[in-house]
Amino acid sequence: MPRRTSVIVIMIAVALLTACSRDNERAPVQVAPQKSDIQVLREQVASNPRDTEAWFHLAQLSDRAGMYPEEIDALKKVIALKPKETGDEYEQLGTAYNRVGKYEEAVGSFLKAKDHSPKNPVVYNNLAASYGMIGKTNEQISALKKAIALRPRYATAHYNLGVVFLKKGKRDEARKQYEELKKFDEGTAQALKKEIDAKEK
Repeated sequence: MPRRTSVIVIMIAVALLTACSRDNERAPVQVAPQKSDIQVLREQVASNPRDTEAWFHLAQLSDRAGMYPEEIDALKKVIALKPKETGDEYEQLGTAYNRVGKYEEAVGSFLKAKDHSPKNPVVYNNLAASYGMIGKTNEQISALKKAIALRPRYATAHYNLGVVFLKKGKRDEARKQYEELKKFDEGTAQALKKEIDAKEK
């Protein structure tokens, strides 16, 4: 093949390849959309409404997605299906109720979680937060004291108790929580001190 002819053949081949690649850019391959994990779980519980594991996973994914009403519904299903083993579910349900502003329901859920897990300090701390939202400060203080009794170095509960004492005008009691915090959590102690200082101005 003469040299000029081979150059022409190469040029044609390059032009064809370029045209093919442009066509591919214009017409992307259609890919079927993937189902989300939440969609898969919704289908799973629809086909098997007694699958407590699927309901619980749906609740957890709904929580991460900020879909709290769906989380609440899923947790209620779990509790209805296995009422004797639902301490964690009641605790998560209380948190979800708090997030949607249903504080009375949150208190009820945390009380049930407490019945299932009476030695869990986090339950008492969260219960205290719900009591605070409905203005039951005496119950809030009792719950926080119980949380601290169960876990003496529970910094969050000490801080929360100090803040509640400040709201009730009990600055000396708040300072006691500050002094206690200084022994093991300087950062949280300083956060409480700011609250105390602000009240004293």
